[in-house]
Amino acid sequence: MRTYDLVADLPLRIDGYDLDGLVQNVSSDFERKSTIIRLGGGGEEGLGEDVTYEPVDHEIAQAAGPVVELAGDWTMRSFSNALAGLELFTEPPQRDVSRLYRVWAYESAALDLALRQAGEPLHAVLGREPQPLTFVVSLRLGEPPSLEPVTRRLERYPALRFKLDPTASWDDELIADLVATGAVDSVDFKGLYEGTAVDAPADPALYERVVAAFPDAWIEDPKLTPEVDALLLAHRGRITWDANIHSIDDIEALPFAPRMVNLKPSRLGGIKPLFDAYDYTAARSIGAYGGGQFELGVGREQIQYLASIFHPGTPNDTSPTGFHVMDPPPGLASSPLPPTPAATGFRWG
Repeated sequence: MRTYDLVADLPLRIDGYDLDGLVQNVSSDFERKSTIIRLGGGGEEGLGEDVTYEPVDHEIAQAAGPVVELAGDWTMRSFSNALAGLELFTEPPQRDVSRLYRVWAYESAALDLALRQAGEPLHAVLGREPQPLTFVVSLRLGEPPSLEPVTRRLERYPALRFKLDPTASWDDELIADLVATGAVDSVDFKGLYEGTAVDAPADPALYERVVAAFPDAWIEDPKLTPEVDALLLAHRGRITWDANIHSIDDIEALPFAPRMVNLKPSRLGGIKPLFDAYDYTAARSIGAYGGGQFELGVGREQIQYLASIFHPGTPNDTSPTGFHVMDPPPGLASSPLPPTPAATGFRWG
């Protein structure tokens, strides 16, 4: 049985819904906005989080309020099918990928509500036991880059592991200092982004220095120009993909069979495509880890829950939200996170 079939026929009653806005200045030096979807029905409430990046898309949605007719009796399958035919943006989004993020928000809220109405937690319905969850903290080091964001966190959390975004301004001294920490699990070259604030052109010299300096780190999203591809040929076993993974078709379209991929739930855009991707990678012995999108609320808990069920021991970019701020406070949970599923629903803790 496919994993999705275990939840597809869960009954779901929706009476109405509300939207709440969240905002926070995060460690990549921008103001993050997100929208919490609150689906109500049968005396229960289901939550999801829209992680669309452009603030204006959240502002428009929150100002408009509930404008889509969702009330009724559904199953998860019929709700998903109906949602696919609805326009969830009152104005066209700034980026097409935001449609996937918003669908994920509504479907994750619906799954939470259906499970709470059924009186079951997600892992019990899936027949899987949550495991301690390893995580890394994803960081950019600023411009000009500085070791300080890493050392500040290591002073409070000596066992912390990192996923870092190399940039052309990384010099040999900074790279050597990062190597000395022994705390870098992944390097994300951001080579597949276009038209964003984090776009990074292929710089063969940077690739060569970083890949040699971190021989055991995962190499995420390299831009495989002919020169870079030749440079990384011997390192294909540690290349992993993120920004281009929206579906199983995208995994099959990769230039070579991967050992590992980043399955971001919001980027897959729904419960079925996500669960199908879990099944697909498991059947082909492709490793997976979870990726975050600077979720500010329940969305972070949900990706932690999923990671604890499907890929708990990989370098999950699912750190507690307290690590997102410029100066993380003391007392945050360390990796591995103990399993803390709620008694019912799609909730963590």
